[in-house]
Amino acid sequence: MPFPRLRSLPVWQQDGLIALVTWLAGLLVYTTGVHRLVTAYDHAPLGLRLVELTALCGLGLFRRRVPLALVLATAVLAVDIGLGPSLPVLVIYTDFLYAATLYGSRRTSRVMIGLAAFSVAGVLAAVLVLAHQWRAAVLAAVGVLPFVITPVWWAANVRGQRDIAETERANAEQLAKIAELDRRAAVAAERGRMARDLHDVIAGHLSAIAIQSEAALSLPDPDLAKAVLASVRENSVSALAEMRAMIGLLKADGDEGEPTAPARLADLAKLAESARAGGLEVHVESTVDAELPAAVDLTAYRIAQEALTNAVKHAPGGRVDVAVHCLDGVLAVEVRNDVRGPLPAAGAGTGLLNMRERADAVGGELTAGPSGDGWLVRAELPVGGLR
Repeated sequence: MPFPRLRSLPVWQQDGLIALVTWLAGLLVYTTGVHRLVTAYDHAPLGLRLVELTALCGLGLFRRRVPLALVLATAVLAVDIGLGPSLPVLVIYTDFLYAATLYGSRRTSRVMIGLAAFSVAGVLAAVLVLAHQWRAAVLAAVGVLPFVITPVWWAANVRGQRDIAETERANAEQLAKIAELDRRAAVAAERGRMARDLHDVIAGHLSAIAIQSEAALSLPDPDLAKAVLASVRENSVSALAEMRAMIGLLKADGDEGEPTAPARLADLAKLAESARAGGLEVHVESTVDAELPAAVDLTAYRIAQEALTNAVKHAPGGRVDVAVHCLDGVLAVEVRNDVRGPLPAAGAGTGLLNMRERADAVGGELTAGPSGDGWLVRAELPVGGLR
């Protein structure tokens, strides 16, 4: 049976198969007469040796039950030593030492290491006392070494590697949980930004719809009123489309890829047309033809949208110049408009606050205030390091 398939078997089947193979190997050794370790002649009958072998292999089915299996196996070993030590029993007993060190508690494992060292020292001392020559004592100690020290040392190493693997696995699971929490937090933050985008989009479109509708009601020219109403309808459809897209993104679980908001600087021409329908004279100048990071692209569009919405509110019928340039890794967005009447306060309203927050979110800055006879909104957004 292949080794990987053996490891896939239940534990009791693995131990049963090992016990069966061990019993057959021990039977072969006993029947060939090569089991004697001390004397050339075995005084114990073969049947008694097979009983010992069967009892020890039967205990192998319970080798993982430490220390009961080890105690019973030690009793069988004591009987075997009394009859004259035999090779199969001594070899099988090493597996119990291995199992006790590997499957026992940490305290049991440490006790086994101490007992292994003590047994070698004890055998050496006993033989030095009983033997007539020190060479015989050394040979006896060396003979005990492979049967006691080797299985305990091997099991201790396997256990140490297993503990290291379990620790690494636990650390990996903990890191995976932390990464998942970070991902969820990032998704929640992104959805919060999307919710703010949704608010700004709908607020901008509804403001334009309200102003254009009021203008359409007072226009005597049917053709011009029709053009304004067409712009109102376009703003309404755009608001609904962006609202559906944003709600779909907010409902998504984030596992199907990184979503992006629908509004980009590529839609700046449509934004200008909407502002023109509201009565503004809008001039757009853009030299940006390269692909921008999604966050910067969206932020620039929202700032331009908010600035045009403010211009429609505070400077109806005036001139607005929109300039978008990218130089030395910085995207500059300028919206300059005429002001009729008193200039608004630089910090008034939530529109400027939203624009500043958006610029700060991508590492940029925004200034807004009087400029000559008009009002200037200027945003500088870095385009490096964001995608």
